[in-house]
Amino acid sequence: MQSRARSTTVAAGSRPEGGDAPGPVPAGAPDLTGAGLDPDDLPDGLVVADETGRVICFNAAAARITAIAPHEALGRPLEKALPLQDIEGRRWWQLTDPYGGLAIRNGQPERNLLLGGREVLVSARYVRSRPTGPVRRLVVALRGTEARRRTELSHAELIATVAHELRSPLTSVKGFTATLLQKWERFTDDQKRLMLETVDADANRVTRLIAELLDISRIDSGRLEVRRQRVDMVAAVRRHVQAQTTAGQLPDRFLIRMVEPLPDLWADPDKVDQVLGNLLENAVRHGEGTVTIEVAPASDVSGAEGTSVTVSDEGPGIPEESMSRVFTRFWRGSKRGGTGLGLYIVKGIVEAHGGTITVGRAPAGGARFRFSLPVGTPAFMA
Repeated sequence: MQSRARSTTVAAGSRPEGGDAPGPVPAGAPDLTGAGLDPDDLPDGLVVADETGRVICFNAAAARITAIAPHEALGRPLEKALPLQDIEGRRWWQLTDPYGGLAIRNGQPERNLLLGGREVLVSARYVRSRPTGPVRRLVVALRGTEARRRTELSHAELIATVAHELRSPLTSVKGFTATLLQKWERFTDDQKRLMLETVDADANRVTRLIAELLDISRIDSGRLEVRRQRVDMVAAVRRHVQAQTTAGQLPDRFLIRMVEPLPDLWADPDKVDQVLGNLLENAVRHGEGTVTIEVAPASDVSGAEGTSVTVSDEGPGIPEESMSRVFTRFWRGSKRGGTGLGLYIVKGIVEAHGGTITVGRAPAGGARFRFSLPVGTPAFMA
């Protein structure tokens, strides 16, 4: 084996007799760079022990994760170079006994262990010369827990948001239905209608929230399905503007611009409605003045045709420092309600179509969202 120029492994040679002090690995140790890959280039920690259980590789990521210098680990017995414990304080290497026990084992799945008081994600692979032969190499992968903690924090925040958003409408539904059941005869028809309309609106709110959660699950897992049909984008925009005016917005607040001719667009009409609905609702709720919707032909860097939609308002806009977080979970442009999930879902839907979405500042100073969808292929031809 050739000597390593870096500190990941040590040069071949004889090991000092007895003791646990670091020393050179035995002759014939594996050349870990034979494939042209330096272990120090790996993003995860890598620790390799030979057939005697002594460490012959300890890369830079392992040193960073464990706070153990490579020269302190190389050549030492694995259980002393990497003294791992489980959450109950038991010594991990004695508990798993990789070099003994059942010869049919091929490793250990990833789990959370303790190393000097810090948490480390550890998995191991037993390399044997034959299926049930002795362990020839023990390969240990190490990862920090920061990414997992961020994921757990995101999940906890999602649960807290959902619980908060569900509590209000469900409390209303429960209160009105219980009141109607107990005192039906005491209310006039108009009072009953008002209470039932409130229950219906709150039930719709719960339904929308559940749909958002399902969308997030599909987006995160890459399972968001797009069923492409012919979509008339101009008609879709007009339909959403009509819905806003029906809900009480002044018709003069909306301005629709069209740049024709538009190419034929094949997209999922329900999901296009979801994108338009979210963008228009954001412009109305968080913006001010006239909301301008422009529909125009578009092309990407490769020259492929598509359709772009720009929604802009005349409000205060989005601060420059916040624009990079607009499409992340739980981002809220103001304190005017909302779960903070809508724009995250919008981005996932647009990208599932192969499109792009951007945010910027409108000419009048408000927020400007622009998404582009490629022409696409009909579902029956996909």
